[in-house]
Amino acid sequence: MRSFTAALFASTCTVAALCLPVGAASASFTFAAIGDVPYGPTEELGELAQRINRVAPAFTIHVGDIKSGGSKCSDEAFASVRRLFDEFEQPLVYTPGDNEWTDCHRRSCGQYDPLERLARLRAMFFASDQSFGKHKLALQSQAAQAGFGKYVENRRWAVGKVSFVTLHLVGSNNNWQPELPSVSEYAGRDEANIAWLRDSFAQAKARKDVAIVLAMQADTFYGQPKADSGFTRWLAALAEEVEGWGKPVLLIQGDTHLHRIDQPLNNAKGQPLPLLTRVVVPGEHKPDAVMVTVNDERADQPFSLRLLGMSGR
Repeated sequence: MRSFTAALFASTCTVAALCLPVGAASASFTFAAIGDVPYGPTEELGELAQRINRVAPAFTIHVGDIKSGGSKCSDEAFASVRRLFDEFEQPLVYTPGDNEWTDCHRRSCGQYDPLERLARLRAMFFASDQSFGKHKLALQSQAAQAGFGKYVENRRWAVGKVSFVTLHLVGSNNNWQPELPSVSEYAGRDEANIAWLRDSFAQAKARKDVAIVLAMQADTFYGQPKADSGFTRWLAALAEEVEGWGKPVLLIQGDTHLHRIDQPLNNAKGQPLPLLTRVVVPGEHKPDAVMVTVNDERADQPFSLRLLGMSGR
């Protein structure tokens, strides 16, 4: 792990790809997945960063909710977390959660306009095509694609023969809340997420990848499916892509706070799609990192998962 990480940042890499050591035939590395942190003092994230830094993963993915659902959605709150993102020694890639914008109309959050907060998030966190962290990672952005210029937060990169993709799906029913004026943004973002999903699978096929990792804030499988779900079209597209892909997919989600590993996706006929494994990261008041070790020589199941735990080893 240590020698791989050193070579990773000493190499000259193509855009949005982490490079393997010279002569390496495959990638074997570990990354961290976190989310729903901090929910209290920002020190919660700082302490988690220290534990993650001790094990030096290749990078960390934060799946959103950088504050609680009842705390202020202020620029100062955003800035304090953004500063902590750069306390991570290795790259950190972030995708937004609902607590940062969809829920900001609440009195306890400061009664902000959610669309103004979303624009502010994009300006503060996604002005660059690089990751956070003391070491940076170059990322591809959906904003570079015609028709999707505003969706700077949807990112992707690759390590070896594994593609990584973030998508902006959030709790609060993915902001499909017809009673709120902010619902006006939903249709465009839903279209963007579906397009980014499909294009990312197409790119992974062209690269002849062995697996793909998707990361987002929303627990898209929370509760029973409903006709008015804000996730219906995206989940249908996901099932189509997973079935057509025919290789392992790891889906990383937050939102519901309790650690879980399952295989909840079915195809249009209701048949299980066991090639997709979903993991929910533990968050809220007991945040922890899910450590994912990837070995692309194990094409049938390249992922192994464990919790970091308080020891940080």
